[in-house]
Amino acid sequence: MTGFLLAFAAVAVLVAGLLSYVASSKPDGLDATTQRGCTVVQVDGAEQLQGECIAKNAREHHLSNSPLAGYRIDGNDKLTGLAGILGVAAAFAVLFAVVNLIRTGRRKTSAATRSEST
Repeated sequence: MTGFLLAFAAVAVLVAGLLSYVASSKPDGLDATTQRGCTVVQVDGAEQLQGECIAKNAREHHLSNSPLAGYRIDGNDKLTGLAGILGVAAAFAVLFAVVNLIRTGRRKTSAATRSEST
């Protein structure tokens, strides 16, 4: 099982680190759907929506200025691969922490059951 998890982690890191550079910069299905009825225009170097669409009511997320926002590191588009690798590492850290908590709980339960039966 450990070998499988390590191989899975290696593939995830490669996908996040390398394929993120070839990902489309166009909006995904949800973004495209919310932008129906609007056109994106550049005003003073920033994108703005004109027309009537759901996306006109969108506001900036409160974490939009965080270091890893927008799949970039501090807004640098050249570091999307590194941001992806950091995201995969964080996800695996949480996964391993949860698995260890479950294992510890099972060990304590089985040890308590064994001591009660003797």
